[in-house]
Amino acid sequence: MAITPGNNLNSVPSARQQTLESNYLDLASEAGKGWAQQYVPDLMEKEAEVFGPRTISGFLAQVGAEEAMTADQVVWSEQSRLHLSYKGDIDTNNVITIQCDIDENDFNASGISDHGVRANDTVIVAAPTGVFKGLVTGVSGAAVTVATYDGTTIPTSGNTADKGTIVLVYGSEFVKGVGYNNKGGTHSDSRVALEPKFKSFTNKPIIMKDYYEVSGSDASRIGWIEVSTEAGQGGYLWYLKAESDTRARFTDYVEMAMLESEIGLDSTNETTVDDTLYGADGGEKVGTEGLFAAIEDRGNVTSGITGVNAATDLAEFDAILAEFDKQGAIEENMMFVNRATSLAIDDMLASMNSYGAGGTSYGVFNNSEDMALNLGFSGFRRGSYDFYKSDFRYLNDLATRGGINSVAGSSAIRGVMIPAGSSSVYDQVVGASVRRPFLHVRYRASQTDDRRMKTWVTGSVGAATSALDAMQLHFLTERCLVTQGANNFMLLK
Repeated sequence: MAITPGNNLNSVPSARQQTLESNYLDLASEAGKGWAQQYVPDLMEKEAEVFGPRTISGFLAQVGAEEAMTADQVVWSEQSRLHLSYKGDIDTNNVITIQCDIDENDFNASGISDHGVRANDTVIVAAPTGVFKGLVTGVSGAAVTVATYDGTTIPTSGNTADKGTIVLVYGSEFVKGVGYNNKGGTHSDSRVALEPKFKSFTNKPIIMKDYYEVSGSDASRIGWIEVSTEAGQGGYLWYLKAESDTRARFTDYVEMAMLESEIGLDSTNETTVDDTLYGADGGEKVGTEGLFAAIEDRGNVTSGITGVNAATDLAEFDAILAEFDKQGAIEENMMFVNRATSLAIDDMLASMNSYGAGGTSYGVFNNSEDMALNLGFSGFRRGSYDFYKSDFRYLNDLATRGGINSVAGSSAIRGVMIPAGSSSVYDQVVGASVRRPFLHVRYRASQTDDRRMKTWVTGSVGAATSALDAMQLHFLTERCLVTQGANNFMLLK
């Protein structure tokens, strides 16, 4: 069965900045159809609300928080892994070149020398030819020499760029009465104490603006149609409706920007965006890192088993759990998904009921013979993880991501998994470790100016502030999103 929309389907709402012919009913035009006709049309004065709640804001309010800042950027640090595990390759027998840490963030084909493997460490070497346990007998820069306990030789892997070997330090071994640098090999800096590593991340706020304007003459006119707004207001003044729509749209833009924004290149690699905003020699970094970009860069992405809908098969959820086990293993996670993925998850969970193969079982999921069947699920537990599911209007609405997803193919975003709770990070402004939600918005504010969400009126209508024969309502915000611990997030594509 196919659903075919009408040719004049009103599916894309249009913003109106002024009264136009397209929204004005002229009963005097068209011969035979104006006031001279026998029957005057019955005018329905109330505006029809055909799209339901049109706004998509509220997502960040559910999963994050807002905090003020005074700087041009926010800098935070995230702790590194506690244990030492690296990727590399075996160039010659028993000699391993350490090329990057286990997260592959510092990959270097020629090797990295700032690793933490030291002489006399006991290690597990997982090579393409097998798994070996041995003692580190020498460390020279990125090259680590390992002698196996059973005397076998770790053969070369043959390719220095595929990072096909993993080295895990699990302890150390020394003989009686010796120091750190005796009986066990040499190190270029001797056996140095290990200092914990941390990863520093930054994001910068962007300034967003919009305004609405109505002339002094039009502000005194009474419209002919009754309207209601997203804020619950109602009345007959058309310009108030337009102002309310502008405000609601700007609020949505603020949230959409925190989800979709991309950070620009550094100041030495200018793009057209840099030149447009700051001029040819501006040297400024443009954009900000939104949620989706942060997860794509530092988090996890799943395309599902079939590549059509992510996370709609129990095997796919098991794969997600395995990935979460490698990361922070945060037990409670919130899923915000589009309609197709939500229904597919419901079907997956319902199929777990073996008694419902030929129909719906009464008494299951609190269903009874005399009540409407509840075929939806708001959450479930798998392994040691709890998942709470919620529809994400932004991914369904035709005028937002819902329309984009219909043509984006494999790049379509089906949903996002966000860990519940907070994380401990070092705040360089506060100068201490603090706990904050994984997601929170930073906005510019000081004792002089709070730029979280500014609104002001100019012109000569109402309280006159200038000679302009109009009323202008201005909206402004300056903010960015901080995505801490992106390795605990999952993007469903």
